[in-house]
Amino acid sequence: MCCPKNPDLFETLAQSFHSSLEPRDQWLIQFRVDELNLGGQSCHWQSLLAGSVRSRATAKWVSMEPRLILGIGELLWDLLPAKSATNTALAQQATPVGSLGGAPANFAVMAGRLGNHAVILSRIGRDDLGRQAVNILDPLPADTEYLQVDPAQQTGIVTVDFKDGQPHYVIHEPAAWDFLELTDDWVRLAERADAICFGSLAQRSLESRQTIQTLAAQASSKCVRVFDVNLRTPFYSSEVIQESLELATVMKMNDAEVPMVLGLLGLPANEPDDPSALRFGAERLLAEFPTLQMVAITCGGHGSLLVTPDAAHHHPGVAVKVADTIGAGDAFTAAITHYLMRGAPLPVLNEAGNRWGSWVASQAGAMPPLSDDVRASIESTIEGHSLK
Repeated sequence: MCCPKNPDLFETLAQSFHSSLEPRDQWLIQFRVDELNLGGQSCHWQSLLAGSVRSRATAKWVSMEPRLILGIGELLWDLLPAKSATNTALAQQATPVGSLGGAPANFAVMAGRLGNHAVILSRIGRDDLGRQAVNILDPLPADTEYLQVDPAQQTGIVTVDFKDGQPHYVIHEPAAWDFLELTDDWVRLAERADAICFGSLAQRSLESRQTIQTLAAQASSKCVRVFDVNLRTPFYSSEVIQESLELATVMKMNDAEVPMVLGLLGLPANEPDDPSALRFGAERLLAEFPTLQMVAITCGGHGSLLVTPDAAHHHPGVAVKVADTIGAGDAFTAAITHYLMRGAPLPVLNEAGNRWGSWVASQAGAMPPLSDDVRASIESTIEGHSLK
């Protein structure tokens, strides 16, 4: 390798190349500088290529191709009190006033917005709510081609009633997503997937539980398998938690769920007021489940904690004016998954998760509109953090 005869021309080409990359991909070009001296002269154009990347070296390329990411589980409507009904059939006839969601679907939409091929694997009813769900998802960057349609069961709904001023949520059952069918198409997707995300709620029925766990087991050893704990009474058990963790490489939960999960598994927990309780709990889980490589714990407005067998990193969070928190945790999960697949270190994972989670929390609904300017600004902030 030698310096070009026209360094000014090379500088122009190098800067043009760097600026042509999407902000989310620029940081993927990692440089290790081995002091390339040619005839005792430092190579000027090498430093130009490195740009603002504060490391030393020969270029190491990481694939920038979109990754295949699957969100497996529930797709449902959150219906607000005006349209809620204790009778499921009546609620199904209501025009949805609220938001479309379900953790795996929210996760997939955000993963798609980050540039991946994100696929929703769920099941809807042959009804108006199912059709409206597809209409909402169609313009979003999430693949709905593999959604199953149930001829007998209804699209999932959650209704909200108020008792003494406090919201009370009813996750109606049965719903179409309780009957996830293990198809050849789904299995082939799982075998090809770079990452999958599945939770505990969609495993409340035996049929969906078997389908989800089979898909997770069919994924390759290189696939990032995210178990997103979502404890909703009475739809969880120690058995589901245990079996899911045996399949997962990443576990995500909130701080309130940590002692609950440890208790369900019969693992010791520190006192809740112990500052090290969350890290201790994560380390106990990592020691108990050999396939688990990272535990992510969200702490609401206080940020998040990421723990691996070798390290831990706490992020203080991003201050925003909260509109509602629906889908914020799912955006966090999608962001850390996206950057984890690209080899980012823990501080970048945490920054990305908190930036995207806080943005969703500042908006209404789990799948708010996202402008190109906002996306570029958030990605630029994350990229800048990675260079610190």
